[in-house]
Amino acid sequence: MEKLTNQRCVPCEGGIPPMTREEAEEYLSQVPSWRIVEDEGILKLNKTFKFNNFRESWQFFDKIAELAESEGHHPDISVHYNRVIVTLFTYAIKGLFLNDFIMAAKIEEILKEL
Repeated sequence: MEKLTNQRCVPCEGGIPPMTREEAEEYLSQVPSWRIVEDEGILKLNKTFKFNNFRESWQFFDKIAELAESEGHHPDISVHYNRVIVTLFTYAIKGLFLNDFIMAAKIEEILKEL
């Protein structure tokens, strides 16, 4: 399996099935600190990142936003005083796709750089 951070997100227009939980768990080994959650029957990736203050949280959000624009894949992000909650899934297929795992891996790289 190719390293996720070496890959780029590709447009997903729909028409394909989302990953099964079993397929998603195979990719989860490359982003083990993320969780697979089910929300109204849709599998999603989720992680809460903790920081010292709002400024750090906001800086992390800004970096994720830049990444999302460059990859063309946009997560749901909730910014709080000292934490950022990121949820990834592919809207077009209402579930998980390779792009979600690529983004999770690249978000982990951002965290290492802070």
